Amino acid sequence: MANFTKRAYGLVVIKSINSNYNADFSGQPRTLPDGTVYATDKALKYTVRHYIKNEFPDEKVFFYKRLNENQNPYTLAEAYNNLFDNADVSKDDKKIIIKNLLSAIDVRLFGATFAPKGKNVKDKNISIHGPVQINHGVNIWKEGNIYSEQIMSPFRNPSDNKNANNKESEKAQSTLGRQSKLEEGHYAHHFSINPKNIEDILKLGEEGTQALSERDIELLKEGLRKGATYYDSAAKAGTENEILFYVELREGSKVVLPNFTEMVKISDSKEGGKRYFDLSIVKEELEKYRDEISKCEIYYNKCTTVVENLPENCEVFDI
Repeated sequence: MANFTKRAYGLVVIKSINSNYNADFSGQPRTLPDGTVYATDKALKYTVRHYIKNEFPDEKVFFYKRLNENQNPYTLAEAYNNLFDNADVSKDDKKIIIKNLLSAIDVRLFGATFAPKGKNVKDKNISIHGPVQINHGVNIWKEGNIYSEQIMSPFRNPSDNKNANNKESEKAQSTLGRQSKLEEGHYAHHFSINPKNIEDILKLGEEGTQALSERDIELLKEGLRKGATYYDSAAKAGTENEILFYVELREGSKVVLPNFTEMVKISDSKEGGKRYFDLSIVKEELEKYRDEISKCEIYYNKCTTVVENLPENCEVFDI
């Protein structure tokens, strides 16, 4: 597969209805100091990793939680030794480690900070600047209503109290829990792709080290338009991929495109059960660089979403 050598920019919108796309450590949807709901870049990257790992099992995905025989997560060194063929982080030199890491698609896309701990792993730290950079996703919907609800378990917790016969005093009530969700949100993530970010590290790897390929970008785009929808869990039921907007520059272009998230407008109300998005500001901005753009694509579900004022010559696909 040919190397991917162009630069690109894009926008991903994740819809979350009565769901919790990205919780903080208290279980609440994340919020900025001003109350705006947001999601980290890690949340979107995880949906891509999860999708590629499950739908393309021949692709190696390194930064993904795996459990050992005791159902405990691997250490970084253990994950390295188990994922790559004949790998031993204590014996491999940095050239081999770089080659192994870049054989994993998520490292080729997002980069890596590899800092293993343990015996004989001193001076094995490696930092790889990923070609794909993703911003935090900010809710562009006019409201950010978060609510909590109690949930009940069918089981009771054991009691610490003893009765007269020194037996456990059984509790009559089962365990109560709580979960938090966002009533409606539309998280907009901006992203950029610059293959030059890994050029220097490629030179330090062993011969045959994999560069970013055109196939990698196709799998990335597929993950960005399907990953959240495919990741179905109790907390994330109602979280779906809504829009993927992708702009690829011509070979050698030096143009730097602005962040698209602040340019996209969403209607305050539904019409015919559909949300309307307006890209007129994006269209106006891209018109300035029409000779620098080689490809413009947008993916969305036409049953639930309408996108108006698309840039000229932008190809439309179903998400």
